[in-house]
Amino acid sequence: MVGRRRGSRANSGPHRPQQKCSGGPRKTLREPALFAKKTGYESEVPHEKMTIAQAKRGTPAVRPVRVYADGIFDLFHSGHARALMQAKNLFPNTHLIVGVCSDELTHKYKGYTVMTESERYEALIHCRYVDEVVRDAPWTLSPDFLKKHKIDFVAHDDIPYTSAGSEDVYKHIKEAGMFVATQRTDGISTSDLITRIVRDYDLYVRRNLQRGYTARDLNVSFIREKKIRLQNQVDRMKETVKTVEEKSKHFVFKVEEKSHDLIQKWEEKSREFIGNFLELFGPEGAWHVIQEQSGRMLQALSPYASPVASPRGSPSSSPTRGRSPSPPSSPTSPSSRSPRSPRSPPTSPSSRKGAPAYPLTFLGDDE
Repeated sequence: MVGRRRGSRANSGPHRPQQKCSGGPRKTLREPALFAKKTGYESEVPHEKMTIAQAKRGTPAVRPVRVYADGIFDLFHSGHARALMQAKNLFPNTHLIVGVCSDELTHKYKGYTVMTESERYEALIHCRYVDEVVRDAPWTLSPDFLKKHKIDFVAHDDIPYTSAGSEDVYKHIKEAGMFVATQRTDGISTSDLITRIVRDYDLYVRRNLQRGYTARDLNVSFIREKKIRLQNQVDRMKETVKTVEEKSKHFVFKVEEKSHDLIQKWEEKSREFIGNFLELFGPEGAWHVIQEQSGRMLQALSPYASPVASPRGSPSSSPTRGRSPSPPSSPTSPSSRSPRSPRSPPTSPSSRKGAPAYPLTFLGDDE
């Protein structure tokens, strides 16, 4: 379906309305660019040769300036697009024609390409700066080719392009005053992209095997395929272990952080508990004050103990209270005296063995 649509567009190419300086929006922003007809460019407007000064002034107004830029455009990248952008903006009213060389010419003079010529053609017609694409463009521009496509100027970088036995394939274009230089974009080229792929070949083989490509698709041996798949499994295991380690580190960090917070809170509570304990039970604490006051209260409320008989001359058990004296008795009262018991005769020293060493006294001896 794409081929049919492209073929119909190629046939209707010459009848496409020409772009004007103050016209409406460009069709190339909404539709792919046209393929040039094999018979060349046909127009009712006479094509007169113009100088670069005239083209920069925007004259003649009846037709755009036809600028041609050619190349291989393999692995179409930003460097290609920037070069075409410069060519498109060389003059106020520019119709940009891009020539793309075929696979046969490219493999002969430059080398093998990654993209086929059809893929490269398709890449160019979808570039927003391109108005027309010439398929199977010549390697060296001849006067007949320039006349056939009504080319006013050729745009390319100013570095001499040595190829096909010539020191500079654009030398005759420069001498004719039809060459307009553009600037190359540093850091990006098709050769750089291929170098990256070759340098990381194993990485891209593993990548495509993971995406479902077979060893035959990638032109690798059976043993190499098994080795790569084993390496992929090892890498996945390493990634899993790394993920687990990171999660474990995160978990340990959270545990340490919470442990630190708990220890800090425990220390604060411990200090608070010790302070409260000392405030209550310390030497000057409230507990000692209560104990002292309660001791005094108990001492004041409890009764004194009864005196106990003690030997003669021994001090009383209570320092504050002595024995109260007996009331005086009347000498005439017969009951005031109790009859004396006869004293027992003195005992011999042998009979006094084991007896107490102190003399026995009676209550009546105090009188």
